[in-house]
Amino acid sequence: MTVDRIILGIDPGTTIMGYGLICVTDRKIKLITMGVLKLGKYSDHAVRLKMIFERMIAIISMYHPDEMAIEAPFFGKNVQSMLKLGRAQGVAIAAALSRSIPVSEYSPRKIKQSITGKGSASKEQVAAMLTTLLKIDENPETLDATDGLAAAVCHYFQKGSPDAEKKFSGWKAFVNANPQRVGNK
Repeated sequence: MTVDRIILGIDPGTTIMGYGLICVTDRKIKLITMGVLKLGKYSDHAVRLKMIFERMIAIISMYHPDEMAIEAPFFGKNVQSMLKLGRAQGVAIAAALSRSIPVSEYSPRKIKQSITGKGSASKEQVAAMLTTLLKIDENPETLDATDGLAAAVCHYFQKGSPDAEKKFSGWKAFVNANPQRVGNK
C-alpha cells in the first residue's frame, strides 16, 4: 500500500499556529500528526514571523507534504490583529511555495461546513468530528491543532476524489466521461 499524497493543514496565528498532517492512501485518510507552534514567548512580531517560516520549513522537510491547505483570514474588528494574522498566513504560504508545494485557502466557514456539515460549528464540534473521523486517541494540546488538521481534511474533501477537479460542460459531457456512473433503466 503506497501513500498517494500527504496534505499539510495550517491554522495561522501569531501567538499559536496549529498544524495537522494527513496521508491519503487508496482514497482513505489517516492522521500523521498534529500540533502547535507556540509563539507567545517572542515579543517581537518579526521574530514570530521568522519562527513560523523556520518551523514550516522543518515540518515540510520532515513530512514532505504534497499539498498545503490553510485557513484564510476572516473579517475581524481589530485591523492590527488582522494585519498580523495576514502576515503569519503569508509567511506560512511563502514557506510552502519555497518548496514548490501548492497551496489552497479555505474560509473558516468552509472548513467547518466540510468537517461537520454546519458552517457555524464550534471549534469543539470540529475537534469532536475529527476525533471520530480519524480515530484520534489523544486529545490535542489546543484546539488550534485540530483547526490546522481540519484545514487538511477539508482540502481532502474538496479535492479528494479524482472527479472533484474535473469540470464538465454539461450533462452529456459528464455521461460520456462516466458511462459506468449512469444507470440504464
